[in-house]
Amino acid sequence: MVNTRLVVVTGAGGVGKTTISAAVGIRAAKMGWRTLVVTVDPARRLADALGTQLGPKPSIDPNEPNLGAAMIDAAGSWRIVAQRHADPEVADRLIANEFFVAATSQFPASQSYAAADEAAGFVQSGEWDLVVVDTPPSAGGIEFFTAPAQMTDLVGGRLLRFLTGSRLPGRNFFFRAAARPALRIADSILGAHLLERVAQFLMDLRTTYDGVAARAQTIERLFATATILVVATSDAGPMGEAARFLEHLPSVAGEPTAVVFNRSLPEEWIGVASPTDTDPTLAANLDSWSTESERQRDLRTAFLRHHRVDTISIPLLGTPPTGLTSLSAMIPDHLMATMNIDDRPSKAQH
Repeated sequence: MVNTRLVVVTGAGGVGKTTISAAVGIRAAKMGWRTLVVTVDPARRLADALGTQLGPKPSIDPNEPNLGAAMIDAAGSWRIVAQRHADPEVADRLIANEFFVAATSQFPASQSYAAADEAAGFVQSGEWDLVVVDTPPSAGGIEFFTAPAQMTDLVGGRLLRFLTGSRLPGRNFFFRAAARPALRIADSILGAHLLERVAQFLMDLRTTYDGVAARAQTIERLFATATILVVATSDAGPMGEAARFLEHLPSVAGEPTAVVFNRSLPEEWIGVASPTDTDPTLAANLDSWSTESERQRDLRTAFLRHHRVDTISIPLLGTPPTGLTSLSAMIPDHLMATMNIDDRPSKAQH
């Protein structure tokens, strides 16, 4: 039985999702959980802080044996999807087809589905106590949760069924014997065998439907039991995105576990008076920080009036965290407790 926990970190772009994902993973690893952090496009300083070369296969941090990290390769993930759900000959043809390459790189949910599929594989492997996923930046991460259903619709939708016909025995034979010659005649006018390649791509893609649909159901079941952190900052735009997440997530996954307000100014700064002999420029600066801290507090208070959810504030740091210790120190005990991640030995130590 697989007991691996899944934590999904989502939210608007630019709020620090990747940093929070890494920090949560490092903190859990230091607490004894054998943890894998899965990201899509980490900042260089974050990759350096994790202490390992990030690639599609998990690698262990040399300074923290309980910590692994991996970076999703969407193109590589889609090759695996094709090989998993299609016959070898069909999979090879799909992978080589330029329309498959275009669809899996340009379709809005493609990167999200690849990340979700990879995350599900890591959870099901049973090699980790905890898998922390930094969601892709597209659509603020909400497509990470809707991608399985979107992909099922893509490969089994009404348009594709209309174009490729029913899945009757002999369908491919009919295509080879009747449709392909007609397409070749059309292609002799258009050139480059365009229509024939499009038709072959659609026929091959249709054969993956059963596998993709079953995999999507597996992924959605994992989402339903995942710990979901919505990251925002104490600013109107990211908080509006967080509110949208709280509205839509329950219909595509589980209830969010907490909203994390990153880079928050301390409320202790509110109303702090400057000494009378303070330099006027410094006094004006202190007043500005006090006003900004009060504005952020009021926005968080208004947010909480409309949403019943645990909230955790992570303070603005003077310098970005650059190592395991500073990243781990970002995460307060209250957030780990909210996620029910407590001290315990990892499976590797059992």
